[in-house]
Amino acid sequence: MAETRLACALGEREALRLRSGRAAGLEILDLTASNPTRCGFAYDEAGILAALGDREALVYDPEPRGMLRAREAVCRYYAEREARVIAERIFLTTSTSEAYSWLFRLLCDAGDEVLIAQPSYPLFDFLAQIEDVRLVTYPLVYDHGWQIDFAELRARVTPRTKAIAVVHPNNPTGHFTKEAERRELERICAEHGLALIVDEVFLDYAMSGFEARSFASGTHSVLTFVLSGISKIVALPQMKAAWIAAFGPRRELKEALGRLEVVADTFLSMNTPVQCALPAWLAGAEGMQEQIRARTQGNLAVLDQLLLQNRFVARLEVEAGWYAVLRVPALGSDEGLAVRLVEERGVSVHPGYFFGFAGDGWLVVSLLTPEAEFRRGVEGICGMFVSARG
Repeated sequence: MAETRLACALGEREALRLRSGRAAGLEILDLTASNPTRCGFAYDEAGILAALGDREALVYDPEPRGMLRAREAVCRYYAEREARVIAERIFLTTSTSEAYSWLFRLLCDAGDEVLIAQPSYPLFDFLAQIEDVRLVTYPLVYDHGWQIDFAELRARVTPRTKAIAVVHPNNPTGHFTKEAERRELERICAEHGLALIVDEVFLDYAMSGFEARSFASGTHSVLTFVLSGISKIVALPQMKAAWIAAFGPRRELKEALGRLEVVADTFLSMNTPVQCALPAWLAGAEGMQEQIRARTQGNLAVLDQLLLQNRFVARLEVEAGWYAVLRVPALGSDEGLAVRLVEERGVSVHPGYFFGFAGDGWLVVSLLTPEAEFRRGVEGICGMFVSARG
């Protein structure tokens, strides 16, 4: 696969830095950071590793849905968020990517369609292609906040549509699906016999003033699958633990659970040591979440402070998550702008097209980046547009 212009620019900048003996001023200010284990957070190393020392991990006792005590720990996680989930309706997976794969197998035949919002994370395209499923996008529109364009969503339902996928809160727009939107999604699913797939990996990272409510809570008039995992909840992406929680009308749910168990039993992918450790890791999640919320909200405040001094760059409202979306003058392609930021300012950002933003003039920056690096990176972005218009 050919490298993009942006990848080439980053490679050339790093090569120049190495040739110059890692000279100051040639480093990359990374505003795309998404790996919390590389962002300077303080992990409870002893506690995390001790949880892997359970002697029960030496016994192989395969259970398609996952070990009961691990699933009960997931139930406690939801109970703390005012949602009632029972262990029999939970399936452990190694990642939410695998969870999507299982659900595509469960719900779709080759060539069937799943509706998914855009902008959104591009990984979904590859997951669907691997399972011979076609993703059909429906637009999110921004008007004093993000919202689903339901007229367009309805227009894109066809006889081959099997499910609607929602990321709650969305990545990268950082907005929650509102209660009225949830009711409309369920209404459309009921009208057309569709399932609802809800990805909640960023649920615990609401910004100050915004409240998160899981789709696991309340009643479920249609077949609903809620996905999450410790990649974000505990900031342990390397430990590979996630789950599917299933809800819905009794008859449809019973059939789906039986078929999903066949899929799970075919793969038996979740390893025993991680299952044994999952209760302890989930119990310790709040310590990591407090650090991350402090970082993301602190960086958001810095971003707003710096943007007050620059009339050419604005940020869109963000309610949750690890990213912020910037609206910038469309002086060229987003990729071209991202390349120039690397070459002229040493700043790495995501161009908007990476997430499917329509048109140019969009940048996405990570709020997970260490504070000093984040400030310098945003100053570099602002400096680019002072130069461009000054």
